[in-house]
Amino acid sequence: MNARSALLLAFLVMFLSSCASTPIRTENKKNPPASPGLRIGSLIKSDIDTVTEIHQQESFAHLHTLMEKLYRRNPREWKKSGQTSVESAVYRAFDSGQDWRFPELNGKRGAECLSLAFQESYQGDRVLAFISGMATMVMASYNDKAEFHVFDEIDPQKLYNSARNIEIAVWKLSNTRDSQGVLFLVSNENDAANRNLSFEREFGKLIAQQDTIARIIAEKTNRSIVRVIQSVATAVFLPI
Repeated sequence: MNARSALLLAFLVMFLSSCASTPIRTENKKNPPASPGLRIGSLIKSDIDTVTEIHQQESFAHLHTLMEKLYRRNPREWKKSGQTSVESAVYRAFDSGQDWRFPELNGKRGAECLSLAFQESYQGDRVLAFISGMATMVMASYNDKAEFHVFDEIDPQKLYNSARNIEIAVWKLSNTRDSQGVLFLVSNENDAANRNLSFEREFGKLIAQQDTIARIIAEKTNRSIVRVIQSVATAVFLPI
């Protein structure tokens, strides 16, 4: 094999490795994973690819935290899925390898899945529906990829739209009630005696992650973002 053929073969190996997809794992802060060392795929990553992956991982870390907090405030929900604890319910969603495809979600993803949490006729786990809808919406904004290389293109408009959709989802979570006037899911406490806005802060971080990476990619690729102004109370979910 001559030098030119060897170089072409090496490039093809690197290109094929870029096509592989890896499921997102939330980082274990106490016991971070060991460094995997140098991989062929990392040789064809640009700085923006690495930044994109970090932002995506942080977004899922916020979703992980939000799911745990919602389950603790709404313990009846994880029991609907037959789980034995909050931890097992969160593990099922993020680490069981089911790619957010659960029987009780009826094959729905994105905004349709999220909306299940606010349908009075829905008898399943509303926290799972809500977070699964958010997670698959965020993943769609990254073209359903978890690793990025120089050949990958991300649309900053999708990232921007996902941030606006999260804002709508937050409003629905805090305001949508059943026919008896009861919130479908309890999150923030706003009364003076027991004020708790930790959910609001976590959602704010998630929205900021999506907006920041949208702006970074738009500037890096010289693309513009069409900004949308609408009231969250009457807004519809934007396409991704």
